[in-house]
Amino acid sequence: MYETEANHKVESCSQIPSDVVSCLAELKGKILGRTVLPWSEHCTECVWPTCYSTCDLYSPREDGRCRRFSDGMVRVDCPEALNSYVLKIQFKRWGKLWSPGNVRLHSTVHAERLERRDYRIGSVLYQLPVPSSVKTAVTGKMYSFKKKVASRPADSGALPASFLLECYNPQSYDIRLSLTMRFVNEEEKIPFQRLIGLTPGFHRVRVPMSDIDKVLDVRRPFSIDLIPNNIEDGTTLYFGLMEFVQEVEVAQVAEKTKKIKCVVWDLDNTLWDGILVEDGPRKLKLKPGITDVIRTLDARGILHSVASKNNPDEAMQVLKQFQINEYFLCPQISWQPKSESVHAIARQLNIGMDSLLFVDDSQFELEQVKAVCPEVRVLNALHYRDLVEMKECQVPVTAESKQRRKMYQVEAERQDMAEEFGNDYMAFLRHCQIQLSIHPMTEENLDRVHELTQRTNQMNFSGSRYDRDVLRDILETPHLDTYVLSCEDRFGSYGVVGFSIVDSREPRMTDLMFSCRIQSKRVEHAFLAYVIKTYVSKSGKDFCANYRKTSRNAPSGKVFADFGMEEVGILDGVTSLVFRKNKGVPDDGVIRIVVQEGTMTAV
Repeated sequence: MYETEANHKVESCSQIPSDVVSCLAELKGKILGRTVLPWSEHCTECVWPTCYSTCDLYSPREDGRCRRFSDGMVRVDCPEALNSYVLKIQFKRWGKLWSPGNVRLHSTVHAERLERRDYRIGSVLYQLPVPSSVKTAVTGKMYSFKKKVASRPADSGALPASFLLECYNPQSYDIRLSLTMRFVNEEEKIPFQRLIGLTPGFHRVRVPMSDIDKVLDVRRPFSIDLIPNNIEDGTTLYFGLMEFVQEVEVAQVAEKTKKIKCVVWDLDNTLWDGILVEDGPRKLKLKPGITDVIRTLDARGILHSVASKNNPDEAMQVLKQFQINEYFLCPQISWQPKSESVHAIARQLNIGMDSLLFVDDSQFELEQVKAVCPEVRVLNALHYRDLVEMKECQVPVTAESKQRRKMYQVEAERQDMAEEFGNDYMAFLRHCQIQLSIHPMTEENLDRVHELTQRTNQMNFSGSRYDRDVLRDILETPHLDTYVLSCEDRFGSYGVVGFSIVDSREPRMTDLMFSCRIQSKRVEHAFLAYVIKTYVSKSGKDFCANYRKTSRNAPSGKVFADFGMEEVGILDGVTSLVFRKNKGVPDDGVIRIVVQEGTMTAV
């Protein structure tokens, strides 16, 4: 459910290629239930309503809220799509899609009825001939009601199978979306995160609920962010369905149309000629052309795994020797029955047993798997070359299919680490591989700094908001050292996230501000440790800092107390802090710092 009523704009589906429209039509009749999430236009730095009066980048839309998409959320009529329309968004920098989370499922008929009712009521309210202040109040209450309804706890029934995202990228370049689900008002709890790569073309991405539920209890209040990384103004994306869903079980699809999702291979006399425990690794040879078969199926998005009775370390070493080990996910190499191995593979990949094909040279093993797992298809290894031409393996090669194996591998690594973390938030942050890059301010990045100073509220420790002329004056002042901070981690790039000014004469930090996107990620701790070490070492003096306390920045302002900085006075509402030169600088080592050329380097 998208907030399209806020701009009255409806466009024709003719702008979307016919093959994309065909892809959008594929879900019809295949969704048993879905949520109705109230996705809205939002800003990565929103601190409503303060920012409406303090940010000179504030661009009001009809209801007084901030316009972060160039044309708002544009409705594109598309009867073929499941919800009969597609959402077109032309992003501005700092724009994001946001929704309160909920896993309450509705039938597709009821969900469509809710959407139509919401759009009809919203359109009427936005067209009322009343003053904008009244319209703001009325539409605000409507959206508050939508959020309240959306945030109601789910029924005690089964959870949806997945979070499903449909998106068409019409650009000629790749775009990365950061998907984040986190508990409401609990920043220091481990969130669920996924980096979604969008190559040019259509994508349908499923994030299994089993993955989300390991990290986030979706029965509690949570929110969802979808943020495009490092885009320029004007980047356009088209969104279809973006909901939690329950789809028709694969078993309900006719067997003749059922496609293979994973080929499970035996090894001895199947993948290679010879028996490892008898012949040894040096005498083994890959079956002729089998590497081409594996690579061809992999490009189609068909996964591969192994079910073999062997010593696991020795067998994996042979696969590595043949340079094909990277293709096999969740290999089951042991002396257990092959049927147990096949079950384990399906469970770990979270796919149906009826989407597996088992290949073995032994008729006994084929019959054993068929007897215990009748839904699994089997193939004698004599016919391995036929795999590429089998109708069950005839699926189109797409940009998404080429990346499917790698997505599984990254997700497996993430899940392994998430289970190890438990509630260890610091361990989670280390796993994120956060890198903080430090640059000096230049004419080239001045506009980005200006935007940051205008939009930052929660982590602005000085309260300053500089216009471009003042920033240029700062550039020309020799004793003012400037620091422009950008950040990235394994879940995406955050772009420019911080700005600081240090008067090198005292030395004193006169300004420090960060984007709220990196709040609770210890980035502010890493930077403060860096500058304190730099200036104490260079000057041999205490390091001072200015801090204008507000209710907004108080939670983040604890960073100064974490460093043991002392309050030594207050002037005009600004607290003066000092870090004594003889103290050790705390550094948790969570963040990797990269200092760019032209920035003062720590001694």
